[in-house]
Amino acid sequence: MKFGKVENPEIVDFTLPPDHPDTTIVLSHYKSNPLNVYVGCAKWNKQDLKNFYPRGTKDELEYYSRQFNCIELNATFYRNFPPEQYQKWYGKVPDDFKFFPKVNQTISHLKRLIDFEKLVDEYLEGIIHLKDKLGTVFLQMHNNFSPKDFNRVVKFVEYWPEEIPLAVEFRNTDWFNDKKISEELYYLLEENNVANIIVDTAGRRDLLHMRLTNDEAFIRYVGANHRTDYDRLNDWVNRIEEWKRKGLKHLHFFVHQNMEVESPFLSAYFIKNLNKIIEDQVKIPQTLNNSQTLFD
Repeated sequence: MKFGKVENPEIVDFTLPPDHPDTTIVLSHYKSNPLNVYVGCAKWNKQDLKNFYPRGTKDELEYYSRQFNCIELNATFYRNFPPEQYQKWYGKVPDDFKFFPKVNQTISHLKRLIDFEKLVDEYLEGIIHLKDKLGTVFLQMHNNFSPKDFNRVVKFVEYWPEEIPLAVEFRNTDWFNDKKISEELYYLLEENNVANIIVDTAGRRDLLHMRLTNDEAFIRYVGANHRTDYDRLNDWVNRIEEWKRKGLKHLHFFVHQNMEVESPFLSAYFIKNLNKIIEDQVKIPQTLNNSQTLFD
C-alpha cells in the first residue's frame, strides 16, 4: 500500500490524537461485553506475505485462515467474482473466519456513487455467498471525493441493506475539517449504524479522526517499514483498552505496510499484546508465535 507513504518515517509524530469528544458518547450507548476481535492482513498470497508460509504450502488461503481469523478482501475492489468463487473461499476457511470485502471500484471510484443501485445489487449477489463468514463490507472513497457530493453518500448509505454491516473510509480532508460537514456526516453514519473507518498511515495523520459512529472500530493500519511500526501498535492496544471500557463491542483491525514485508509479524505482535486486555484470546499465528521482528 503506497497511500500515505513518506521517505523519512523517523521524523513523523506518530502519537495517536485524543478521541473526538462524541466517541465517548457513542460508546456509552453500549454495554461492554467480551470484545469481539478480528485481526488480519490485507492479502494472503505468497508474493506479499513473504517468510510467512512454510515451504511446500499448496493452498495459501487454507493455511492463512488457520493462522488468522480474518482477511481484508481487497480483491473485490478490482473485480466482481462469481458466486462459485465465494463458495470456494467459504469452504476453505474455518467456521470462525470472516472476510471483510471492499466495495468494487466501479461504484466508488468510477461511478463515484452515481447510478450505483444496479452495481451494488450485482456486487451483493456475489458476496452474500460468504454467508456467516461475511464480515463488515467497506466502502473506500477516492481522495478527491469531497463533501460537495454529500447527497450521494446519503443516498448510498440509505440504499445499503441494513442486515449487511457497512464501514466507510473518506480520504478527502474536507470531510473532517469543516465542523458542520463532519457533524452531518457523523450523524448520517450513526443513524444508519455505519462504521467510520480510521486510517493510520505516516503521511496522512489527518485521517486519525478518532470518531467512532457505532460499536465497531474498523481500523486500517499502514506500517512505514520502520522500527516505529511496533511502537505504534502498542499505542493502539492502549487506546482499544480505553474504548473497551467505554463500551466498544467490535474491533476489526487490518495491518498493511507500504512495502508488504512483515505484515504477518506486525499482526502477530499486535494480537499478543491485545490478548493481555481482552477476555477472548485471539489465536496467534503458529509460525510467528516465537518469531523475532525484522528490527530485532
